[in-house]
Amino acid sequence: MQEKLILKKDLKEKKEWINIYLDRFLPRKDEYPKDIHKALRHTLFAGGKKLRPYLAIQTYLLFKDDIETIKPVAASLETLHTYTLIHDDLPEIDNDEIRRGKKACHVLYGPDLALMAGDSLLCYSFQILSTCDLPAPLKLKLIKEMAECAGDQGLIAGQYVDIISETKTVPKKTLTFIHHNKTAKLLLLAIRFGALVAKASKDDLARLEKYGEKMGLAFQIIDDILDIEGSAGTLGKSIGKDIEEGKATFPSIYGLYESKEMARKLIDDALKILDYYGEKAETLKTLTEFIYTRKF
Repeated sequence: MQEKLILKKDLKEKKEWINIYLDRFLPRKDEYPKDIHKALRHTLFAGGKKLRPYLAIQTYLLFKDDIETIKPVAASLETLHTYTLIHDDLPEIDNDEIRRGKKACHVLYGPDLALMAGDSLLCYSFQILSTCDLPAPLKLKLIKEMAECAGDQGLIAGQYVDIISETKTVPKKTLTFIHHNKTAKLLLLAIRFGALVAKASKDDLARLEKYGEKMGLAFQIIDDILDIEGSAGTLGKSIGKDIEEGKATFPSIYGLYESKEMARKLIDDALKILDYYGEKAETLKTLTEFIYTRKF
């Protein structure tokens, strides 16, 4: 219980860091053209766990202590993630009206402006990385990896296959492809960014990639389960959408019980990988366990 309270406090603190950084970096909501800036800020500051920036920060802290170095890199992950949320919610994609407990961007500002708000946040992700106080070769590597993750070999690929798989019975291989690219790949990118900025060794990178792959897939399985067992008030988004849209999910293909068992094993495997880092990984371990037990 104590570990969870410490995690909750730390998540809140790091979330405030990221919000302050982004608030200062982005144009004010009253800066011309006002509507686009209001729209992109709406979902970005609506709430959320800021899990991806937090993963980058905690991975970095396995090796370094000077936290200011990782802040802008972590912030770039949040603008990228929020772009995906705004686009996912659009009527042409997942058609969801609630995000982070508030009205989705397109509901308030219209699909056309929401599309441009998401595009703007995607661009800011690269702009933030380009202005980081890091060696040029490292900045170039981060930008390259983010572009690969965000494009048609990553997030867009997962989203596209997710859409065309609706109402179909897909093979397990396709289900894994969707969730690896649509969800797990961005979580893994956050971990890689934290390790790369901390100048982790190749062995550490390989070890943490294995951790990220297992944790990322477990995160999506739990997301699928929460769409069935969760509550809209706690999750901050609609529930039952997966069934309504005929989405390919782990419960729809494996069943609810087996999905929970799969998630538990992935989490246990991820925790074993973190054992290598001893006490330095205690926060990451608590976070990993939280991913399995979370209700939001």
